[in-house]
Amino acid sequence: MSAPTILEDKGLFKTASFVADRWVDAADGRTITVTDPADGSTVGSVAALSAAESRAALDAAHAAWPGWARLLPQARSALLRRWFDLILGSADDLARLMTLEQGKPLAEAKGEIAYAASFVEFYAEEAKRPNIESVTSHLPDAEVEVWREPVGVAALVTPWNFPAAMITRKAAAALAAGCPVLIHPSKETPFSALALAVLAERAGLPAGVVNVVTGDAATVVEPWLADHRVRALSFTGSTEVGRLLYRESARTIKRLVLELGGHAPFLVFEDAELDQAVAEAIKAKFATSGQDCLAANRILVQRPLYDAFVERFTAATATLTVGRGMDDPDIGPLMNEKAVEKQEAHVADALERGARLTTGGKRHALGPLFFQPTVLADVPTDALVFTEETFGPVAAIAPFDTEEEAVAIGNAGEYGLVAYLHTLDPRRIYRVSRALRFGMVAVNRTKVTGAPIPFGGMKQSGLGREGSRLGMEEFTEVKYVCRDWA
Repeated sequence: MSAPTILEDKGLFKTASFVADRWVDAADGRTITVTDPADGSTVGSVAALSAAESRAALDAAHAAWPGWARLLPQARSALLRRWFDLILGSADDLARLMTLEQGKPLAEAKGEIAYAASFVEFYAEEAKRPNIESVTSHLPDAEVEVWREPVGVAALVTPWNFPAAMITRKAAAALAAGCPVLIHPSKETPFSALALAVLAERAGLPAGVVNVVTGDAATVVEPWLADHRVRALSFTGSTEVGRLLYRESARTIKRLVLELGGHAPFLVFEDAELDQAVAEAIKAKFATSGQDCLAANRILVQRPLYDAFVERFTAATATLTVGRGMDDPDIGPLMNEKAVEKQEAHVADALERGARLTTGGKRHALGPLFFQPTVLADVPTDALVFTEETFGPVAAIAPFDTEEEAVAIGNAGEYGLVAYLHTLDPRRIYRVSRALRFGMVAVNRTKVTGAPIPFGGMKQSGLGREGSRLGMEEFTEVKYVCRDWA
């Protein structure tokens, strides 16, 4: 199924990069082919820009910076609001396009478009409030002022699992702060980014303020890392790549926002409401087919509740439907062969170490990139599935005895993005929420993210925060001015 045939607005489907106010193909004609993970069919091909063309996009963004930074916040707000309205108006097309290139179930894609739009709406309002507290002068003959100013051109490198929301969460904050943006989407899901650029162009954002550069990541991003004119870099992806970007950005001391890997524990205590815990664990594990940095990778259940939880969770998992994203199943295809191989390796390793398979465990008959929703019980804590981010529909469950043991297992490892906690004891909620070394803790629920909250992690799950007022502040500098008035 080709993208243009499923879109009401054919103009949303672009194969060229968006630089300044022009749609540009690679000068040498190089392209990258994008396939539908459900069946391997070709969705389309996008321009693979060269390093020189990537630098030209930076030239355009840098040239646009003074005018965009000087624009009244109210004017930036109005443009962002127009972009938000256009995104909502094209929501169905954007969702279909996302499902086609990414594979996620259509209902999830529609939810992501609404989520993506919410960041544009939120920062359209925050654009008018880039204020900080005034400072009373400590000098008898001076007036003290503190300003927030846009940091400069911001490079945004986004992943394939949330190809719309990860763009708007970054771009809307940067644009609201007065920073032009260079967006490099994943080569697996570039069409969602290009469609958002179409809508930004229609909204009237000035030339050079929004640029979407497609191509090979190393080719496109390296010139931005080396150039001092890029003052901020925001990246969502693996911790391994985040370390590389951190190291390369040191050459020009860039402002960094890194949203990296997650390996979330899901703690269920004996006083938890069992049916609620099972239902929320299903959501936390299998959303986006498990391809989510917020996925519950390590489900830990206190021993008195353990057997009942495993039985009910397994039964619920076995009812999940698997299919093409366009058919709106519970579980869609994984992104690529490497992802499927990781599921197989994690299942095999866990079974070799003594885990018990209660459902699933192998590829699905629908196609090479489909994997059965899988449950592993009695998983030892040294199994790969408990020490690495799985990023797929394989759930790992293990028992624990004491609160201290659960916290210790939960805090083990390098990640600290989100943790889930189920208990009805208010004192335990407070103790465990405090003890868990994670940037976010969800108590007796799964859905916690949204535009008003600061999204981000501790340890090697990243730096900085996205969303909320703090997300916009990541793209600003604080300037102190001390004026003599004697």
